[in-house]
Amino acid sequence: MLRSLYAGISGLRSHQTMLDVTGNNIANVNTTAFKSSSTQFQDTLSQLTQGAGGPQQGVGGTNPAQVGLGVLVAGISTNFAQGSTQATGKAANLMISGDGFFVTRNGNQTSYTRAGDFDFDASGRLVSPDGSLVQGWGAVDGVVAEGGLTGDIQLPINAISAGEASTSATLGGNIPSDAAVGTVVVRDIEVFDATGAARSLSLTLTKTAAGWNVAGADPDNPAGPLTGTTALTFVDGVQTSAGTMTVGAGGIAIDLSAVTGSAGLTTMSVTAKDGRDPGTLESYTLTPDGTLIGSFSNGASQALARVVLATFTNPGGLEKTGGSSYRATFNSGEAEIGAPGDAGYGSITSGALEMSNVDLSQEFTNLIVAQRGFQANARIITTSDEVLQELTNLKR
Repeated sequence: MLRSLYAGISGLRSHQTMLDVTGNNIANVNTTAFKSSSTQFQDTLSQLTQGAGGPQQGVGGTNPAQVGLGVLVAGISTNFAQGSTQATGKAANLMISGDGFFVTRNGNQTSYTRAGDFDFDASGRLVSPDGSLVQGWGAVDGVVAEGGLTGDIQLPINAISAGEASTSATLGGNIPSDAAVGTVVVRDIEVFDATGAARSLSLTLTKTAAGWNVAGADPDNPAGPLTGTTALTFVDGVQTSAGTMTVGAGGIAIDLSAVTGSAGLTTMSVTAKDGRDPGTLESYTLTPDGTLIGSFSNGASQALARVVLATFTNPGGLEKTGGSSYRATFNSGEAEIGAPGDAGYGSITSGALEMSNVDLSQEFTNLIVAQRGFQANARIITTSDEVLQELTNLKR
């Protein structure tokens, strides 16, 4: 049988594979974080009809004569180039800018994906559309255990930010220098004990000939009533006294050094203080380094968890498993887990998704190339058939 017949058949098979790969690329043009594939061809073994001959005295050398036996698909490679950004405005949607894959777990199966269209389930766990659990590092009291074992990313819906005892307060603004002697100005400051219970600390300022006397009282302090005193003096409205006091030993430090003494204005108020009451979780944000930050009703913010990324020595060696996910293979190397933003790892953008990197103009061109290649190889078969027909017609 003619060798060209089988060469044409191999060409049909190879170009059919190219059509399949190209068609799959086009079908996934709108698939989140889809990575296009391309087909590589190579020739098969060639039949040697005449070996090479070395040059001799009076006779030149001859080259080998070989007849090729067709074509085959050498490989199908994945293009991991960055896709375009699609803004969604949904905080749980994550996009990787740079290298890396999200790590997900479904039962005992660990997979890797760049499709960050995640959401929180009824248990507060961050999941992919197929229910796979996104992996990361947990946090205890706002401290992420980086480098440890990974686990499910979970939003503690009923989390509470503990109260914090007040230790200091700062006042600013102006106290009038032209007030009559004996004028009293009172300022109340809300402070908290270690359990987050609120109470009122009172500052009473009394005008004297030299300036203002300040008396602080913390009558409801759990340790018992506490008091403290200081005096404020001014020259041309600028404070010349120390301007600090402590209400009770080990109590709350009051900083009055920023208070001025110009005439006619009473604007003194609390500009800063610490301590807070307990708070419940109200919202969350995801930072570019993958940290899940919880915002509480008492104004506190703390880390709840951190999403991790995986990189591979040879990403092209990953095996597609469906669901826009990949599985590690012997040729991809082991996954190296790290934090977004670290050297070698991309950063994370919240509220956006990575689009497919399929180039439609290139894919339609590939369709034309594959179609013409298929037609040409089909012509080889028909031509070979005609030759065989002529051969069989020799005997009538």
